[in-house]
Amino acid sequence: MWPYHSDLLRVPVPRYTSFPTAAEFGPIDGCDYREALENVSGDVSLYVHIPFCEKICFYCGCNTGAAGRRQRLTAYLDALHREIMAVSALLPAGTRVTRLSFGGGSPNAIAPTDFIRLVDLLTVRFGLVDPVCSIELDPRTMSPQWAQAIARVGIARASLGVQTFAAHCQHRIGRVQSEDMIVATTDSLREAGVTSLNFDLMYGLPGQTRDDLLDSLHRTRVLHADRVALFGYAHVPHIVPRQRVIDSDAMPDQAERFAMAQLGFDYLVTHGYAPVGFDHFALAGRDPLARAALGGRLHRNFQGFTDDDAPNLIGLGASAISAFPHLLVQNEKNGGRYRMRVDAGGLAPERGAHRGAEDRSRGAIIEGLLCHGRATLPPRIRAQSDARLAPFVARGLVEMAGDTLIIAPGGLPYARTVAAIFDPYRAESARRFSSAV
Repeated sequence: MWPYHSDLLRVPVPRYTSFPTAAEFGPIDGCDYREALENVSGDVSLYVHIPFCEKICFYCGCNTGAAGRRQRLTAYLDALHREIMAVSALLPAGTRVTRLSFGGGSPNAIAPTDFIRLVDLLTVRFGLVDPVCSIELDPRTMSPQWAQAIARVGIARASLGVQTFAAHCQHRIGRVQSEDMIVATTDSLREAGVTSLNFDLMYGLPGQTRDDLLDSLHRTRVLHADRVALFGYAHVPHIVPRQRVIDSDAMPDQAERFAMAQLGFDYLVTHGYAPVGFDHFALAGRDPLARAALGGRLHRNFQGFTDDDAPNLIGLGASAISAFPHLLVQNEKNGGRYRMRVDAGGLAPERGAHRGAEDRSRGAIIEGLLCHGRATLPPRIRAQSDARLAPFVARGLVEMAGDTLIIAPGGLPYARTVAAIFDPYRAESARRFSSAV
């Protein structure tokens, strides 16, 4: 059993999909982004953002909007095509793209024919040669035509926004989708050639009980999901206004959320899944993510835990983030202003952060703790952190072995909180984050 220490979980912390986090992003010179593209060294991963959904869920904090008007989608895709042309023209000749990921929103909010055209353009402009392709999908808008498009493109990895199978929880969060719908989507994706299928699940939902969570985990296992991302619902209506319709009084308290996380972890690791970090799981010995975790090759980027070792990530589309060893850049979030920036110069950088040697050193520590449960601490950084680590050491959640900080098995739920000790920006940022559990 994990020991529960409410005092150590009181302060919200980032998910650390980057360091510095997006909370530290500020205005950035577009020339810096252009220069980073022109001087890319090493492999590249591409992320393409489709900020639309057919139906907007109450809980969702993603940069997305309703895909109601065809003209709106067409205008966005036209701008996205122009950005692809501009970015690809700046990369050095021979740059190799090893990954291609589509996220949102829901990429399947656009027409399958538009998706095929988008992939064709990416293939030609970036010289794609059999990259690993992945996509996020909404089961509510899946169709036979979309399954055919996925098969044609050769997408091997897909992620479904399942969240919960409990109908009463679905109604409370605005995510109503029947089990039959999820089963049909799962079957169609398998038939289309998807070999690694992820289910996103949540705990801490309004009205959710441990039995509800256990039932969702069981149905997920029966459907043979290769990966499971088990997130705690983050209720931050002051940041995500649409969450105001959710009844916060019906949500489990912190202690119950902790118990749900423990339940999910115990269920999955005893039913063939290997833990990947604290809240992700993959079929042991079978899924590439599980093999990467076991082999010490796990990484973390804006898409979460990954086996992608490319040193450069280029984001395309509104709000998409690019990551280079020395620079983080986020595109303009607002769809209209994104189109205007692209029209003006082909690129749409709006904010970001430079990563100096200190940031890269601390980022490596944070990634090591979250991905591998350990990190080597330089003497200066250890001296600065010893006092803040002391409560975790005293309770057996972490230990020092020479200059290596190790998270104990019982300390897994506190990994993000421990990682935040090495983040000097936390004392300065006014932004609120989600609970670590």
